[in-house]
Amino acid sequence: MNILHINQSDISGGAAIAGYRLHQGLLAQGINSRLLVGKVETSSDRVASVPSNYYIERQLLRVTSRLGFNYLNLISSFDIPKHSFYKNADILNFHNLHTGYFNYLAIPSLTQNKPAVFTLHDMWSFTGHCAYSYGCDRWKIGCGKCPYPDIYPTIARDNTHLEWKLKNWVYSRSNLTIVTPSHWLTQQVQQSMLKRFAIHYIPNGINTKAYQPLDPEKCRSILDIPTGKKVLMFGAESLTDSRKGGDLLLKALQNLPASLKTEIVLLTIGNAGEAISEAVEIATLNLGYVSSDRLKSIAYSAADLFIFPTRADNLPLVLQESMACGTPMVSFKVGGVLDLVRPGITGYLAIPEDADDFCRGIVKLLEDESLRDRMKQNCRAIALEEYPLELQAKRYIELYRQVLEKLGRSQADSC
Repeated sequence: MNILHINQSDISGGAAIAGYRLHQGLLAQGINSRLLVGKVETSSDRVASVPSNYYIERQLLRVTSRLGFNYLNLISSFDIPKHSFYKNADILNFHNLHTGYFNYLAIPSLTQNKPAVFTLHDMWSFTGHCAYSYGCDRWKIGCGKCPYPDIYPTIARDNTHLEWKLKNWVYSRSNLTIVTPSHWLTQQVQQSMLKRFAIHYIPNGINTKAYQPLDPEKCRSILDIPTGKKVLMFGAESLTDSRKGGDLLLKALQNLPASLKTEIVLLTIGNAGEAISEAVEIATLNLGYVSSDRLKSIAYSAADLFIFPTRADNLPLVLQESMACGTPMVSFKVGGVLDLVRPGITGYLAIPEDADDFCRGIVKLLEDESLRDRMKQNCRAIALEEYPLELQAKRYIELYRQVLEKLGRSQADSC
């Protein structure tokens, strides 16, 4: 079985990391897996970049961007069938198709002779432009009159109703099977234009050997964190990203009791951590962008709590990583966060946008050591039972087989 993943990158970004982990899981199961991606970060003969025609696509962008259409200038997506990875594939697995490397109008031609699994990492595939709609439900009725033109991916003109129609037209001519990694996203898809396809819930997997609880004191010593401190950890690709709630985190930390602040070290991973350290009266250690699984495991294990004030998310990888390392979590009750942060079991879920409630969650868990200890055990147990990479890979392999068997029956019936 030859699988070709098409994704934004191999390891740059959450959707890319999730896709790459699946790729590794499939290889471990003896499946021939390859990647075609927009941005190549690793060195492997199993990873190649999606074809591009920079000059022509740059000229077309001047027109399409003014009209409010993202990615329609990327005509090189129609050249993917010429690539050897595509020619040798039995089945395609689409992942994150936005970020500026792929034209979704190519999906019908790519799936004409090869079936595809489409793993969703956000809402973009069924909206008129946005990756997360927040409180807007217009994607259910065709978009238009967009209340959030400036959220990612931004648009210069509101043609969201037309983009919604274009996507709907594309899917009516495509051979797709949908995979949703969270219960929340499953519910959204069931109300969307994608409901015409079979929908399968398969959560992202994580390497529970790479991410596992380590001795907290040794980890703190490695990171040069003073003994006797309570450690809060926060991580995001960009700590200044509004969707990740850096502003809410600042409010929550500023509202902590003064006596507790003196006992805390804030450990951050990601870019722009200095923005937080300058605004709160708490000792801060910023590790910057961390790609090493080992170093991340050390950081999670050094922390008493992982705090994640996200405004919108599918199945956040950092929460999965924290869970696998046995670190309880505080987050908001939004999206797929509910799959991982389970109140009283693995962490505290605060009311969305309520920094005071988020602050209460931090204080409650920091002051109750026995509760934290129970949560640590629960986190690790749930990670081992529900999210091991091996389980995810086996679920995908079974799905690929079902899709290929269905294709074989369809071809036989047409003969």
